[in-house]
Amino acid sequence: MATVLFRGLDEKKTVTESTTSLGSDAPPLGAPKEEKRFWFQRTKDFDENAIATQPSVFDDAQTAEKYLPRPDWENSHRFDPNARWTWAEEYAIVRKIDWRITVWACIMFMALELDRANISQALTDNFLTDLNLTTNDYNLGNTVFKLSFLLAELPSQLVSKWMGPDRWIPSQMILWSIVGGAQFWLSGRTSFLATRALLGILQGGFIPDVILYLSYFYKHHELTLRLGFFWTMMSVADIISALLGAGLLHLRGVLGYSGWRWLFLLEGLLTLVVGVFSFLLMPAGPCQTASWFRGKNGWFSPREQTIIVNRVLREDPSKSDMHNRQPITPKLLWKCLKDYDLWPLYILGLVFQIPAVPEQQYLTLSLRQMKFDTFTSNLLSIPYTVIHIIMMLANTFAAEIFGELTLIAMVGQFWILPFLIYLNVADTANTNRWVIYTVTTLLLGYPNAHPIQVAWNSRNSNTVRARTVSAACYNMFVQAGGIIASNIYRADDAPLYRRGNKQLLAILAMNIVLYVLTKVYYVWRNKSRDRTWNAMTAAEKLNYLSTTTDEGNKRLDFRFEH
Repeated sequence: MATVLFRGLDEKKTVTESTTSLGSDAPPLGAPKEEKRFWFQRTKDFDENAIATQPSVFDDAQTAEKYLPRPDWENSHRFDPNARWTWAEEYAIVRKIDWRITVWACIMFMALELDRANISQALTDNFLTDLNLTTNDYNLGNTVFKLSFLLAELPSQLVSKWMGPDRWIPSQMILWSIVGGAQFWLSGRTSFLATRALLGILQGGFIPDVILYLSYFYKHHELTLRLGFFWTMMSVADIISALLGAGLLHLRGVLGYSGWRWLFLLEGLLTLVVGVFSFLLMPAGPCQTASWFRGKNGWFSPREQTIIVNRVLREDPSKSDMHNRQPITPKLLWKCLKDYDLWPLYILGLVFQIPAVPEQQYLTLSLRQMKFDTFTSNLLSIPYTVIHIIMMLANTFAAEIFGELTLIAMVGQFWILPFLIYLNVADTANTNRWVIYTVTTLLLGYPNAHPIQVAWNSRNSNTVRARTVSAACYNMFVQAGGIIASNIYRADDAPLYRRGNKQLLAILAMNIVLYVLTKVYYVWRNKSRDRTWNAMTAAEKLNYLSTTTDEGNKRLDFRFEH
């Protein structure tokens, strides 16, 4: 009999030596070993033609029936516990998924970022002056946006689970692109706040919707790395936005309108095009890619579909416990919301970005106050984004290479620390503007742990219904953190924001303590379960699997990632 502890990563599964096949004629499995995830890990003696199929609960007749996919699961016709494939086939199909699924997901994310971040470029073109707004009004606009975004997260996720993300995500994009373009006609404080609220409502839920969608195709560690590239595209969008802003703002005066109005209109139209194509380029799942646009045979052959479905389920059988268009009931929603084991991650989501957000939101405005012109201010916002991309990807890869989530995620806090200390102790009023710019650029280039923590939250959820709710909850806490951060720099503290910087330093110190406490909590939870599980006999373990009402991360055979 096999005992499997699901911890999210292949090499952290423990399989007893007494594993038996489903039948005497079952084909052999691949030799249990650590997967060679990256090209630099694959030595000369690594055989890509060896069987890649690793042992799982489906290889034991006594435990397999406890984890079988539900009959109405959309991919159940491709489930085959006797399916075998090689490493070469697996790597090839992952590359194909990357090109077919993830690349477009990244393009959609860039469109999201373009429409929610272009207000930074608008600031350099007298946006506040033209609308008779103050910096506190700007803070309020950011607060309204993030609050609306936050409140829409969970409802959007529930609608997505009911309709299917392949239908809901493109619908969201088309709706918010219309609002984004309509900012061309802003007339004052009321219309500014109204469009900020509408954008937040329509964009809220987009990110967890896409993350849930990608989880249909990838193993846990693969999803973490793809999310690293996913958030990289946000930074790429910031670069594109800065370049577009530098160009489009020169339209100031065309037909008598300000440049920032043309910026909003044209970028809204660009997102509208992406939204329309998203209806055509988002299949419902790995076995539902056929369409008039994608071809009558779809993107993946029956063999490829079998590999996609079985490789994902062998790592995490919980991914088949809900149909992709099955709604979440109020009872299931409440059950997921009160899952206290995920609250440490929610708390981290609330606070981990706060030390950097005010500097980022005020960067272009600060550059203008330092007497840089509109064009230069937009271009000077690009270098920190490039550094941010490199450091975030490096941080995400490091988390998977070393198999350490908490400590790697905490690196960003230590990166920001010396620059915040400088802003607190230096005489910034009399410091050369290029020195201030360099310090701010390096601070904002910190290795953001967001991709790590989003995937970490998904791993520790362990069921589709829990992932659906927890992804939204995590992002709600992140948006709540953005609301806090948007109100730290106040007009009465300008232009040096001494009080605000002291508050940021205190929050950063608190964050470091919270990361350590999160690590301690999950280690303690795993050790407690180890003691209970290891004290059970083989028969007691099988009886537990057969009779337990525990679900998801509450099962005794589940171990939390940390």
